[in-house]
Amino acid sequence: MTDEISAAARPLPKPPRSYGAINWIGLWTLYKREVGRFLKVWMQTLFAPVITTLLFMTVFKLAFGNRGELTGDFAGLDYNSFLAPGLVIMSMLQNAFQNTSSSLTIAKVQGSQVDFLMPPLSPLELTLGFIFGAVTRGLMVGIIGALAIHFSGLASLDIANIWPVIWFSLMATIFLAALGAVGGIWAEKFDHLAAVTNFVIVPLTFLSGTFYDIKVLVEPFQSAAHFDPIFYLIDGFRAGFIGVSNSDLMVGVIASGVFTFLAGVWVWWLFRIGYKLKA
Repeated sequence: MTDEISAAARPLPKPPRSYGAINWIGLWTLYKREVGRFLKVWMQTLFAPVITTLLFMTVFKLAFGNRGELTGDFAGLDYNSFLAPGLVIMSMLQNAFQNTSSSLTIAKVQGSQVDFLMPPLSPLELTLGFIFGAVTRGLMVGIIGALAIHFSGLASLDIANIWPVIWFSLMATIFLAALGAVGGIWAEKFDHLAAVTNFVIVPLTFLSGTFYDIKVLVEPFQSAAHFDPIFYLIDGFRAGFIGVSNSDLMVGVIASGVFTFLAGVWVWWLFRIGYKLKA
């Protein structure tokens, strides 16, 4: 009789938590984990890239002063005003890539990928959580770097048109965050990840018009530059500040949107099949 009373007094077990189409709690938790990971070492992840951007600007300003002459679409424009937006978005691209790639590679090396594979998170939720954590870092680096350049007097970063700045900064960080996730999933050690960074990301970034007008290139390199997705990201982002671009902005909008969507689907597919993540 006592056992029956005790059993009746026990609280009923809670039913399993049900989720809708998206596990918002899990997605928010993963996003906070990714953001908190880089904020804990903000001197390395936020401050250091800004210093690098300022050093680039300082070196080019000391080297050229106001003597930099631009031709073609950018004729008559001050070189420092041309260079500054390219350096800002370059730092955004690199940091978005580093965030997802390092997070996934570290998890695989340490064997802690179970921390995000075991919870009830779908491949889509994993994709969104990792990518938008990296997007947050990329945007923070870009905003801080742009403010530092502008208020230090190294270059003027007055915005001519706000929508290209918003669109191309989002597409740039999402695209490189997705590529970083692909690289992090593929890499089995940091040497592999360094190879992707040094032989793919850095050349695509530096050879996409960050430091120069691509029309100074001879053929076939000038035409080949139009097949570089990062060219459209940098060109469109710069146009938001100086009002001039190498290519049609709508072509850049479509190209950047397509490349970003395909990169996101690639990450989703890798998470779905558990490539190099699940036994």
